[in-house]
Amino acid sequence: MRTTRTSIVLLLCCFALSVAASPADPHVGTWKLNVAKSKYSPGPAPKEVTMKIEAKGAGIHLTQTGIDAAGKPIKIEFSANYDGKDNPTTGVANTDTIAVKRVDANTTESTLKKGGKVVMTVISVVSKDGKTRTSTFKGTDAAGKPVNNVAVYDKQ
Repeated sequence: MRTTRTSIVLLLCCFALSVAASPADPHVGTWKLNVAKSKYSPGPAPKEVTMKIEAKGAGIHLTQTGIDAAGKPIKIEFSANYDGKDNPTTGVANTDTIAVKRVDANTTESTLKKGGKVVMTVISVVSKDGKTRTSTFKGTDAAGKPVNNVAVYDKQ
């Protein structure tokens, strides 16, 4: 009985160590848009944006709030695994789904669709020091005009 209990304790300790040793997702955290370092084409840039990314299962839950260039509130939200499968999204006029996949430890690729058609691809990279997240948006806006934005976020 004592051997069984010792084995269980050792097994639980090993499991706890393996969980603690697994690398944390560098995208998780609270990020604030650095408007001065970002480039919006076409513009204008939003006045402010705060993005909160939380670990959720095999992926993330993202909530983005802020004020757009016209002074209107921004609220974008979605949950997605890093499996490349479509997930519902809210708050983006020309998007109804997003699919997210991990390219490498610090890079993700998101594909945004409207009615099954790809409208935007976003490559997001967290710097090696974990202090900056740069997202490059390529696609079309709700009016069908080309978008080529680079949004730079600072970790809070």
